[in-house]
Amino acid sequence: METVLLFILGVLVVVIGLAVSIALHEVGHLVPAKKFGVKVTQYMIGFGPTLFSRRRGETEYGVKAIPLGGYISMIGMFPPIKPGGKVRNASTGFFNTMVQDARDASAEGVGADEDRAFYRLPTYKRIIIMLGGPVMNLLIAVVLFGVLLMGFGTAQVSTTVGSVSACVVPASNSSQTCAPSDAAAPGAAAGILPGDKLVSIQGKPVTSWAQSTDIIRDSAGIPLSFVVLRNGVETPLTITPLLTERYVLTDAGQIAKDGSGKPLTQKVGFVGIGAAQELVPQPATSVLPFVGENIGGVVHIIANLPARLVDVANAAFGSGPRDPNGPISVVGIGRVAGEITSIDMPVQSKVASLIGLLASLNVALFVINLVPLMPLDGGHVAGALWDALRRGFARLFRRPKPAPFDTARLMPLTFGVVIVLGGMSALLIYADIVKPISLFG
Repeated sequence: METVLLFILGVLVVVIGLAVSIALHEVGHLVPAKKFGVKVTQYMIGFGPTLFSRRRGETEYGVKAIPLGGYISMIGMFPPIKPGGKVRNASTGFFNTMVQDARDASAEGVGADEDRAFYRLPTYKRIIIMLGGPVMNLLIAVVLFGVLLMGFGTAQVSTTVGSVSACVVPASNSSQTCAPSDAAAPGAAAGILPGDKLVSIQGKPVTSWAQSTDIIRDSAGIPLSFVVLRNGVETPLTITPLLTERYVLTDAGQIAKDGSGKPLTQKVGFVGIGAAQELVPQPATSVLPFVGENIGGVVHIIANLPARLVDVANAAFGSGPRDPNGPISVVGIGRVAGEITSIDMPVQSKVASLIGLLASLNVALFVINLVPLMPLDGGHVAGALWDALRRGFARLFRRPKPAPFDTARLMPLTFGVVIVLGGMSALLIYADIVKPISLFG
């Protein structure tokens, strides 16, 4: 029962964190819009039916039933057709109707406040308003990653013993389980315990786990004098590494392989101890590069999204496994958060993991909203930049200033993007239900 409650707690933390992130994203749009004099009629968190709302001044603030996003409603998002322009032939086709409905809705909201319409703003102000939301998500990510890196730290190998093997099993033995005939591991036989901190070997101070590993591997059959710190007391031990078969490791810590893909092994000294990891706080200078790496990771996922979605579909409807580094839905994010809070690990590590999850989520919101397709913020920015480019060419060739770009004409494309995003979300949600990604096995 306690595990279930902890799982639910993790889900709630992410739901609340996501809601706050969305709310602040919309604040990023709202503040500059009001600063530049645009009339904002609504500030809403969620979509669908309104659960509750309150009007303050000219703006209605509220929460809607479907918590999958949010929006602010600014008047004049779509400019009117150029006054006096030639009336084009129209039809009752679906897309033409969609475009006209968008124009009509925009015109109806403007009313007598045309001078406060969004489309009348200079290009740079429109860009500032539309970038305000993604930039807010980026700032949230920077703050959360700052707390994570400087307050908690990153997991690094320490000089503390984390595990002690009971026996010596050659690397080529696929079972990796102790048999009665297997020799006892030298570390266990000498009495070394998890939690012991390596102080010195052969009188040389141990400053890193890699240093101790190098000494042990080169000292097969040679008695080594260890000093470990146990419960605040330095304890001497004598351990003789045993010559055994171990895998060859690359500089990155991965198992090296030959040309045929077979793992490489070598005969080296073996004691049978593994390092514990500890959180090491990082300097402030590490935060922005870390955020940059996360942004690059999300960009890579989006750039390869079609292939990754094919892999998700194959896993969801077939027998193949899910890629743990692939895209997931809000359902998957909630499941991961639930696993974090319900598994057996220190509370500090759970809090750090949840902070990292929410920070990564805000990085994803930042990158996704910059994609230059409407209805995403990047689509509106692209429209404003196109407007500026048209006006620049007009000035260059001394032509009349063109009317604002009719973004309503992009509504069919917007409709298509919404359908694609909806289909992607449905696929990921289905996959996260029938074949979820588990980060902890």
